[in-house]
Amino acid sequence: MHYPIEVASLKRDLPLFPISDELQIAAFIMLGDQELTVACASALLEKAPEYDYMLTAEAKGIPLIHEMARQAGAARYFVARKKMKLYMGEALEVDVQSITTAGMQKLFLTEEDAALMKGRRILIVDDVISTGKSLEALEKLVEKAGGIVVGRAAVLAEGEAAERTDITFLEPLPLFNKAGEAI
Repeated sequence: MHYPIEVASLKRDLPLFPISDELQIAAFIMLGDQELTVACASALLEKAPEYDYMLTAEAKGIPLIHEMARQAGAARYFVARKKMKLYMGEALEVDVQSITTAGMQKLFLTEEDAALMKGRRILIVDDVISTGKSLEALEKLVEKAGGIVVGRAAVLAEGEAAERTDITFLEPLPLFNKAGEAI
């Protein structure tokens, strides 16, 4: 089963995957789709508030934020990593439970990135916002670093996230029952 969607003037068919016995999601995978990444980056930048830096979570948001930074002429953006690395210094850390990942995870922001973020306007970028748990974790990292969240942008807002007024997104994405019907 697939869900057809048009986003940033491009059409894609998203495969449905079960995440429980009763619920399925449409898998929106930008990784490897350069045409879609470029178009979505441009469309999101048109809607973005003024910001100093952008932040995303590893990994699916990386091509999007990279392309947004390239198009905007930004020399730097931040990526919250899922694993602590030795070079990260005294990294900031938060817990996150994503709808698409089994178990609790952590996100880390390098000591250097946190220092650059202090007192700056931060735009949080992601491919899909669903439950908002990843978004909340990124907001906590910005807060811990002393930055100011000025916007939350995503290509798609899934399920109830499409009703939120505090995020900017290009298209809504429904959730699906086990028969593949939008709910």
